[in-house]
Amino acid sequence: MIKSSIYGLTLEQLRTWLPEHGQKKSRASRIWEWLYQERVHDFNGMSDVRQECLDVLTQHFTMNSLSEHVKQESADGTVKFLLRLQDGNLIETVLMRQKYGLTVCVTTQVGCNIGCSFCASGLIKKSRDLSAGEIVEQIMHVQRHLDAAGQGERVTNVVVMGIGEPFDNFEHMSNFIEVIKDRKGLALAAKRITVSTSGLPDKIKEFADSSLQVNLAISLHAPNNELRTHIMKINRAFPIEQLMDAVDYYLEKTNKRIMFEYILLRDVNDQREHAAELAELLSSRKSMVSVNLIPYNPVDEHSQYQRSTEESILGFYDTLKKNNINSTVRMEHGTDIDAACGQLRSKQMKNAEAKAAGKTAATPDASRLAMG
Repeated sequence: MIKSSIYGLTLEQLRTWLPEHGQKKSRASRIWEWLYQERVHDFNGMSDVRQECLDVLTQHFTMNSLSEHVKQESADGTVKFLLRLQDGNLIETVLMRQKYGLTVCVTTQVGCNIGCSFCASGLIKKSRDLSAGEIVEQIMHVQRHLDAAGQGERVTNVVVMGIGEPFDNFEHMSNFIEVIKDRKGLALAAKRITVSTSGLPDKIKEFADSSLQVNLAISLHAPNNELRTHIMKINRAFPIEQLMDAVDYYLEKTNKRIMFEYILLRDVNDQREHAAELAELLSSRKSMVSVNLIPYNPVDEHSQYQRSTEESILGFYDTLKKNNINSTVRMEHGTDIDAACGQLRSKQMKNAEAKAAGKTAATPDASRLAMG
């Protein structure tokens, strides 16, 4: 039987759950401390919690809903984890070392249905959402990796930018954020958490109305509908006009800045005229937005796209700056490993399929040899 992850409960939900299962509500805080401060690996490690309570927790929950399948470490300190879920599905989680701290990029879905034409994540369609517990456990797995190194390092920043569309898994994503923000747990500050969406207008508005108060990033990648629809099929359902209406609602409601992510694709969306058009699109909002320019990590299956030249990257950046649009060029991490989001998972699944196909093909050949 597949059990739910204990990490999926907020502290208040745990306080409600315990009395419903014959246990004292007051035990929730101590259990919470064992989970997030002591970071035990199993319920029996909670030495000062009554055995009766531990038995009930063990009956209903797991602390290990994912396991490490592959780990790749880059020369720059980036670590990419390929994690196996209880149902056998694989997801990616990435640890990045940055000047302002240790950032973890988490996955929210098994596969992705957004279908961006340049992205490795969308090569395998979504099969299900991750639970809040499965998302939290990605943070815990990375933190235990750091604990094992014995340097006293802590995860300081979280970006919800891995495989999947977070706003298509809104409830579990929201519970995940509540858990990692909790002051009695991991105590991550809201300003150190960023959620990235491909642009679901209704969910952007719901996000604005929520109490989460974390940062918002929007994957834009084009300054007009024709080009964006070519790159991102989601633009057919939610064109730029609808997206910008939701952006304006968010800005007015929260008074928080938005970061637009823009992957630069050679001779597709990376020319100075594209930058000028983007600057015009954002001009009325320029005091509240920034643009993060992302050099493309090529993916074998999307050979139609190539990395922009340094000249094009600098020209795009310069055009935005001259139009008073705050922008940066993203520092790259893990370029000597499977850097693109979803790339490691896709490669591993292809290798597994190839091996399975090889075994299937080998069986009849061996049979024919045996039969002479």
